[in-house]
Amino acid sequence: MSSHTTGPAPRRIFIDKQSPKAFHALTQTSEAVRAVAADAGLDRTLVELVNLRVSQMNGCAYCLDTHTRAALRGGESAQRLGVLAAWRDTEVFTPPERAALALAEVVTDPADANAQESAYAAAREVLADDQISAVIWVAITINAFNRVSIMSKHPVREVRTVPSRP
Repeated sequence: MSSHTTGPAPRRIFIDKQSPKAFHALTQTSEAVRAVAADAGLDRTLVELVNLRVSQMNGCAYCLDTHTRAALRGGESAQRLGVLAAWRDTEVFTPPERAALALAEVVTDPADANAQESAYAAAREVLADDQISAVIWVAITINAFNRVSIMSKHPVREVRTVPSRP
């Protein structure tokens, strides 16, 4: 006997709202990680690139929307955001950004030990120890937020902007 139903899918629980103490702890962790990244000298653009790449890998629409807007507000170019998923095939990212993106990918998908070692070795060439640690923490934190939003099915709402006049 099949347990498949043909009715509408049940509404998801917004786990951030259902368990606010846990979500608050995650938010506090994010704030601490943001401070660690700043103290390590990582600029906000690099942090947003990591947030976006991890969110791409996880397929988190809500976090992609949130961090795309944050990156654009922070001065990131539409071109770089457009090619981020294929960052290895471009020359538009700096060596530290490339190292951070590779680290973020192995944090998000840690099963390949060789990829981990390669990413870590590349990072050691261009990032200081505190920067490596910060990038890893940024990736860990956005992975957690991705899971919150994916499991809650947080909606992405269209933001309409008024076109600027020439």
